[in-house]
Amino acid sequence: MLRAGIVGASGYTGGELARILSLHPEVEISVATSRNYAGKRLSQVYPHLAGIADIVCEDVPIAELIHRADIFFTAVPHQTAMAIVPEFLEAGKKVIDLSADFRIDDPLVYEAWYQPHTAQEYLAEAVYGLPEINRHNIAGARLVANPGCYPTSIILALAPLLKKGLIELDTIVADSKSGTSGAGRGAQVGTLFCEVTDGFRAYKIGEHRHTPEIEQELGKLAGSQLTISFTPHLLPVSRGILSTIYGKLTRDIDPQEIFDLFQSFYQDEKFVRICRPGNFPATQYVRGSNYCDIGCKVDTRTGRVVLVSVIDNLVKGAAGQAVQNMNIICGFKESLGLEMVPLFP
Repeated sequence: MLRAGIVGASGYTGGELARILSLHPEVEISVATSRNYAGKRLSQVYPHLAGIADIVCEDVPIAELIHRADIFFTAVPHQTAMAIVPEFLEAGKKVIDLSADFRIDDPLVYEAWYQPHTAQEYLAEAVYGLPEINRHNIAGARLVANPGCYPTSIILALAPLLKKGLIELDTIVADSKSGTSGAGRGAQVGTLFCEVTDGFRAYKIGEHRHTPEIEQELGKLAGSQLTISFTPHLLPVSRGILSTIYGKLTRDIDPQEIFDLFQSFYQDEKFVRICRPGNFPATQYVRGSNYCDIGCKVDTRTGRVVLVSVIDNLVKGAAGQAVQNMNIICGFKESLGLEMVPLFP
């Protein structure tokens, strides 16, 4: 039985990790940490986990945790992760980091968007954990940088077209909307009920920190550096991401050809579902699941392709993808523990 540790178990992502891992047939949650809820059972923090994840949260030094798990999920804020991940690695443990600290290859780029990086020596080793694109490298990794939620929805939608050179790289626009859980569990005025309900707004226009991550990974797929326009929005819902992505096609292409390209590209991928022509995905059809649903439309009038990509930001956008990465690293069936049917309605 694999022993898994969740560092930062009381946040939304940590709670989702506990929910998923508690039913994984090959995993035991051996330790869960939380500064705010130390001494309390995780099921007291999240009552929906009663009888499922009753482990007691602890707040102890990393040195005391190291030998209590085989693999660690670090569900902590950026900057916190870079301070603790090296200790796990130096002790020979495998780590799946859900912060942004190890997603950016270039430390100068990271520092331009975040803050100084104190563990730069691990950036070259970290593997970007998007299984559908990077499975081979994930399999042998000891440090996986779990992708951000917005980037997951955008990269999966664009990958087939970029690999085929079918989009003009300077025309990509990504318009994304997220539920409020994407902002975390901490109390903030901007995500209070009265601030969000009955409303819809854009935020961090032109400056969202997922931008360099998106551009980095899209550039690898395209074989060339690129710059995109990315605008996130806050939806008055608890979870879910819908990204609408636009790009100018490099040639005339039949809508059926686009559909066939996506079907072929993702034909062996359990967690990517392609909508049939004329149909488009919605967040409620992936809620609580590890699926990414993608729909595509060729706008013959403008010569653009329009892509619609949806995920659950807490599952495929965070905890579910982290477990998918764990399965790959540990040689388990990739979908093990993740074959939950979306929750609808």
